[in-house]
Amino acid sequence: MDEVVEEVEKTKKEWDEAYSKTQQHIKEIQEYGKSTMEETKNKSSLPRLNGLAQDGLSLLNSLQFNLDLLAPQLPTDEEVQSAKAMLETWKSQSQSLRMSLRNANLQAKDNMRKSAQKERELLLGGGEESTVRRRNLQTKAGMTSAAESITESLRRTRQLMVQEVERSTSTLMTFEESTGVLKKAESEYKGHKSLLSRTRNLLSTMQRHDVVDRVILVVGLVLFSCAVLYVVSKRIGILRLQRTITAAIKAGMAGKPELARKAVEEGINQGRFDGNVAPDKGLPLQQPMHDEL
Repeated sequence: MDEVVEEVEKTKKEWDEAYSKTQQHIKEIQEYGKSTMEETKNKSSLPRLNGLAQDGLSLLNSLQFNLDLLAPQLPTDEEVQSAKAMLETWKSQSQSLRMSLRNANLQAKDNMRKSAQKERELLLGGGEESTVRRRNLQTKAGMTSAAESITESLRRTRQLMVQEVERSTSTLMTFEESTGVLKKAESEYKGHKSLLSRTRNLLSTMQRHDVVDRVILVVGLVLFSCAVLYVVSKRIGILRLQRTITAAIKAGMAGKPELARKAVEEGINQGRFDGNVAPDKGLPLQQPMHDEL
């Protein structure tokens, strides 16, 4: 709330200053043109005075708007009512200033008309004073033409400078956009770089796994081959034993028991030697044998 009160006081102070300056500008407009044309040209021009007065009125309107916003935010109802009453007073004063400015412009035009008529009468009259005045006017006309030429040159120079500034601004904006694009590309490159690093690590891991799998396959194949060779060697020993026993049985049936017994003994010894296979001694010799393979 204290900040609102301070803002209101500040607005009041600014109003008083702007109101006083605007009144002064309106008074100068009202007095414009009462002196001779030479003295009038040495003073501020009428459009400039009107511009200053219009700026003052615009500032007063802005201050009125600020007070209108701040009034409802005051802490007490009395202060709110006082601010609203002051706002109404400001509005009437602003309207009065606008009427005074209009009347001052009318008065200034009338003063300029009277001053021009008086100057014309002096120029058309005879005497040394009229001759000096005409000479001064010619000199001033030449000076005015030179001043206008210089002003035009300065205006062209200013236009060129404005164009150069706009071009420089456009170049700076282009540089800023390029910088933004480069920063974005750099960030994307960093992201791709990290992604490539992870991909490289994954490929290295996959290569190691591939090597390990190959080693496991080779070792498994070797072990499988050894197992197959072992089983085949065992089967070959059993086949030899069966063949020996079959030959012994055939010899016994042919009436050569000694040869059969010898063959049986050799077959048993061969079976023990090959695979430590003990034949079934309770198996009758007359029972036929079948080849397992």
